[in-house]
Amino acid sequence: MIPDHLRLYQVVVIFIATIMLYQGFEKLIKRDSSQTLLKFFIRLVIWGGMGAVALFPPISTVIARFIGIEGNTNAVILTGFLLVFLMVFKLLSAIEKLEKRFSELIQKDALKKVNKKK
Repeated sequence: MIPDHLRLYQVVVIFIATIMLYQGFEKLIKRDSSQTLLKFFIRLVIWGGMGAVALFPPISTVIARFIGIEGNTNAVILTGFLLVFLMVFKLLSAIEKLEKRFSELIQKDALKKVNKKK
């Protein structure tokens, strides 16, 4: 039931969604401390949903009718959401890495001070 012809935005969205899901799954399998089961589930819902809407655009029309939105601006809305979610995920990842490095530096500094007192 996959459409015979995919537009460029659909291919790009599906590609990015696949990469994001793969990265999350890889972190979950490696038991990376930055990837919890809840974060992976949220990632799966968001990026899986993006991929599903890109692959089957009529889904967004059904959802839009259910919500009460009229008009078919799927490509623009989908691209906007994609960019926003990509930026949010990357920013959260960077912030988590900085927090971890900051904590490590504080711990090392505290250990040095304790060792100097002895």
